[in-house]
Amino acid sequence: MSLLLALQVASAIGALAAPRARFDGARFDPIVEEGIRRGAYPGAVLVVGRHDSVLFAKGYGRFTWGASGRRPDPDSTVWDVASLTKVVATTAALMHLVERGRVALDSPVVRYLPAWHARGAARVTVRQLLSHTSGMPAYLPLHRLAPGRDSALRIVYATGPRPGRTGVVYSDLNAILLGELVGAVSRVPLDVYWRREIAVPLGLGRAAFRPPRAWVPWIVPTGVWRGVPVAGVVNDPNAHVLGDVAGHAGLFATARDVARFAQLMLAEGAMADGRRLFRQETVRAFTRVAVPARGGASARALGWQALPTDEAVSSAGTRLGPRTFGHTGWTGTSLWIDPDRDLFVLLLTNRAYAPRSPRSFTVLKDVRGRAADAAAEASDGR
Repeated sequence: MSLLLALQVASAIGALAAPRARFDGARFDPIVEEGIRRGAYPGAVLVVGRHDSVLFAKGYGRFTWGASGRRPDPDSTVWDVASLTKVVATTAALMHLVERGRVALDSPVVRYLPAWHARGAARVTVRQLLSHTSGMPAYLPLHRLAPGRDSALRIVYATGPRPGRTGVVYSDLNAILLGELVGAVSRVPLDVYWRREIAVPLGLGRAAFRPPRAWVPWIVPTGVWRGVPVAGVVNDPNAHVLGDVAGHAGLFATARDVARFAQLMLAEGAMADGRRLFRQETVRAFTRVAVPARGGASARALGWQALPTDEAVSSAGTRLGPRTFGHTGWTGTSLWIDPDRDLFVLLLTNRAYAPRSPRSFTVLKDVRGRAADAAAEASDGR
């Protein structure tokens, strides 16, 4: 046998014998369980997959800190996904309207939402709301300023962009306005339009705003009221005063359903049965970087966060590809999608429920990043 042939055979045998990196509990369990041990959240689910398959799915901990509580399950447990609402519901609804020619990204918002009468509103485009470059303030405590939805919206519509403000300022008000824009254009509320045009075609069976009472035993609590865990009521107080349906928060969903949406985005708009919910060019237009990272602000796509996040410790980790897009949520949720690897990483926790760590958000951010890195390494066969 020639030396070249011998080397080729030895190399082939070595490749067969070498252990391949795997998507399994040995890789992910220590990462997610550390977040529980450090008191950041009592329960979690982690799902990692590709556009056509789920590679890993597992629940951790309990619904609450009690040892006898229900265990989270990727298929049946329902989570308040918080700001994932911005992408799974509001941005998806906008994509649908844009595809049908009912909304143009570079048109003024007031063309579709004339109720927004604030000074400076006329110069803000739909694209600027989606990319958080509208100049709107980061936050308003609507739940303290208004007793109900109508009065809260009057405050939003009277609030305009700050003069001279440029660059990215992440603002719930942008998403609230987009949610109302969807309702104004479609002539049905955001939740109705999203369910009809996105959730039902995609087969999202346990995803809804204002979840029915029958779901409550399966909903992870995100708060405590007089010592009693609260489940099924949106954790975000501004979303609550807006009637539990808002563009920035309010969606409840299982990990299975959020994962299905992630697979739709990885497949560039194609569903599992081959039918298209979105055109390929629409998905690409919404998920490529629209505004680069600068001055501590994350890069932004349209509706989505992009890389780099410009954080000292990134929730997306350090290994995901440059075209990665995703989002996080206050209750402890995150979704990162890497089209170059055909990979998504979904972590849902209830960090908002009575955290035992004063640095629960910092701990969670570390867990998110390490889970993303571990998934990328497994995908690369490392």
